[in-house]
Amino acid sequence: MVLSNAQIAQMFEELADLLAIEGADPFKIRAYRNAARTISGLARSLQSMVEEGADLTELPGIGEHIAAKIEEIVRTGRLRKLEQLKKHFPPHLTDLLHIEGIGPKRARILYEQLGITTLDQLKAAAEAHRIRTLPGFSTQLEEKILHATLLAKKAGRRFLYTEAEPHAAALERYLEACPHVERVVIAGSFRRRRETVGDLDIVTTSRHPEEVIGCFVRYPDTREVIAQGTTRSTILLHSDIQVDLRCVPPESFGATLHYFTGSKAHNIAIRIEQKARGRKVNEYGIFEGDERIAGATEEEFYAAAGLRYIEPELRERRGELRAAREGTLPDLITREELRGDLHVHTRWSDGTETIEAMAEAARRLGHEYLAITDHSRHMPIVHGLDVSRLEEQIDAIDRIDRTLERITLLKGIEVDILVDGTLALPDTILSRLDLVVAAVHDHFDLPPSQQSARILKALDNPLVNILAHPTGRLIGRRQPCRLPWKSWLEEVHRRGVILEINAQPSRLDLDDIHIKRAKEAGIRFAISTDAHTADSLDYLRYGVYQARRGWLEKGDVINTLPLEKLRQALRRS
Repeated sequence: MVLSNAQIAQMFEELADLLAIEGADPFKIRAYRNAARTISGLARSLQSMVEEGADLTELPGIGEHIAAKIEEIVRTGRLRKLEQLKKHFPPHLTDLLHIEGIGPKRARILYEQLGITTLDQLKAAAEAHRIRTLPGFSTQLEEKILHATLLAKKAGRRFLYTEAEPHAAALERYLEACPHVERVVIAGSFRRRRETVGDLDIVTTSRHPEEVIGCFVRYPDTREVIAQGTTRSTILLHSDIQVDLRCVPPESFGATLHYFTGSKAHNIAIRIEQKARGRKVNEYGIFEGDERIAGATEEEFYAAAGLRYIEPELRERRGELRAAREGTLPDLITREELRGDLHVHTRWSDGTETIEAMAEAARRLGHEYLAITDHSRHMPIVHGLDVSRLEEQIDAIDRIDRTLERITLLKGIEVDILVDGTLALPDTILSRLDLVVAAVHDHFDLPPSQQSARILKALDNPLVNILAHPTGRLIGRRQPCRLPWKSWLEEVHRRGVILEINAQPSRLDLDDIHIKRAKEAGIRFAISTDAHTADSLDYLRYGVYQARRGWLEKGDVINTLPLEKLRQALRRS
């Protein structure tokens, strides 16, 4: 059974949630939540670490007690403490905690006073105005809860890219080892690097498809075989991810891969174009009459269609076909072109590592520079920096930087934008920094004009360089801030502020559509991890995936620049 870090972290989050609803010791709850955060930020597979006998207590925030629980999960697929707690509560009660505005105390009130245990019941109670009268609730909160339940329903059963990724990798390794398999590619929305994945589509080639299908349905992590044919099959994994496999002969590989990569809109547009030329396009190739003129590779497929090769991330029917015909497709940015990270956290606020540890981890990744941008003191739960502590950190960063080789530390801050548009720290201290990253962390539901005015007022400050996670969204959990996009992007461009592409898998903010719109408005970007652990520094690749979907090239992103040119790019005229 394949267990991703995300699944293990989810078990600890659920354990902490149930303990919080039960009213258990806050320190124990915090320990489990910290463990979940550490696990989520790991680039290495915990399952592999356990199987290799690694000492898990060397991980930040993982003591012997939690390490033993991790080993239990990896070896059994279960956590007894969690299963015992679940017996005392309805099965879907913790789903309520995914709704913005509902914490453990409110979930308990909803359960005890209204008998609410599911999102459907929560939605019905909000629509019937039964929530607003409960202690700790209000009319405004009830409306927010109703809106959030509708968002959760709309999201459907999809998985974050990072949740699907370890399963895709494990399936690929397994199938490559199966007899008679020649090629294996994970297709679908996963190959297009969409931020969420509904299922996994796999294309294989072989002259013995039935043997391949037989091997596929014996995959050890299979919960259920949904369908099994001679060239295609569908299974359901223990993680609830559905996997569809198609096995074709080599001469059809490119056409089949194109077909199952999608998107549907992209494929239909090509099919319509080719039909107008008297051709037939399907998953086996491009045909003129009965003759297949292309199909073995995607490059051959596009060339026969009169198009330049289109990268999978662009296949969304957002102008890529015209660009392919006219030779104006972007030369998409790559991970290797990034030289550093401009948004990370340390133990000085809510990170798990020292400045030295983050710098060393960044150096191992090949970074030339790293900006330390801990939180300002506004949100009390993150132990942010006030003026005095930021002064101390500035001195500490300078002192540490003098000891480092092959990497430069930059002094920064993630400063809160207050509801009136002012910043949570004064200019006197901000002026001592190499860069200022401004961010909204509350009042996400302001009307568009008010939210826009709030952010633009903050960006009027010439010391602000970058706007972090610009819309504040959490995928499937919190809607993005509402903004008057056309005029707002024009104003951001006029101020010369850089927009961040936040690479945290639950954020990926900006989304691909607004990245493209911002690029067209002349805005530049920073791809940053918002890392709170050393392993999370590797999240840069997810930001790059998002940037590629937004048509970005190397020149659009400032942290592709060498240090001195980066310093120049950060200066606002």
